[in-house]
Amino acid sequence: MANPPLYRACDRAVSEYAMLRDGDAVLIGASGGKDSTALAGYLSSLLKRRGGPGFRLEALHVRTEFESRAEASVPGEKLGADSFRRIGGLFSAWGIPLHVADVSVLDRLKPGRKMSCWWCSTQRRTELNNFALKHGFNKIALGHHLDDILETLLMNAFGKGELSTMPPVLHYEKYPVCVIRPLCFCDTEMIIRHTKAGGYSSSVCTCAYQDNSFRKEARKKLAALTCGSYREKLMLFESLRNIKNGYLP
Repeated sequence: MANPPLYRACDRAVSEYAMLRDGDAVLIGASGGKDSTALAGYLSSLLKRRGGPGFRLEALHVRTEFESRAEASVPGEKLGADSFRRIGGLFSAWGIPLHVADVSVLDRLKPGRKMSCWWCSTQRRTELNNFALKHGFNKIALGHHLDDILETLLMNAFGKGELSTMPPVLHYEKYPVCVIRPLCFCDTEMIIRHTKAGGYSSSVCTCAYQDNSFRKEARKKLAALTCGSYREKLMLFESLRNIKNGYLP
């Protein structure tokens, strides 16, 4: 079977950034969405290849009090027990143990603080880090992709006045854990085509507290800059790896 385009793009990321080595223990942050599910499928395939790196692979789904809606299958369906079983079935078929951690992000909210997407994502990331440290994982694989990285670049540039984004590999200073993003060369359209071909059910957050207006604006700006061109997105990404300091302020 030919290597799908998404897997080839991930192969490039893993190779160029030396993301995986023999003996690694990798924990996937499994949201139930198309991105992390596609990532899980890729890592499973990589683990089974001849000559590929040998590593331990498991996944953690952090379940909060907020429900999600399935993007595929029945319109309006909730990502409850049935939908999650389908995702779990994929992970099982791929040989990836899937753990679930139940967390109440509202209970952790400090008095006087407003609930937000940032707070929810921070609590999910905390659970991933704690689980990884407790169970001996040295790498956490996240489903952030090319569009996420470029949108974050624009958000930080226009919102903070700084040139920064999500790096494909992030080494924590305080913890012996490294974050990897093998989807960094994959854009949303590539992931959608891949998951549709695989018949994945995925979810999208419908939390009443979410406020993604800034990211939505960044998404519009990215679309305007690149006209949706994958090549131009890659060129913008490559510019971050080809900085000419002598020609900058």
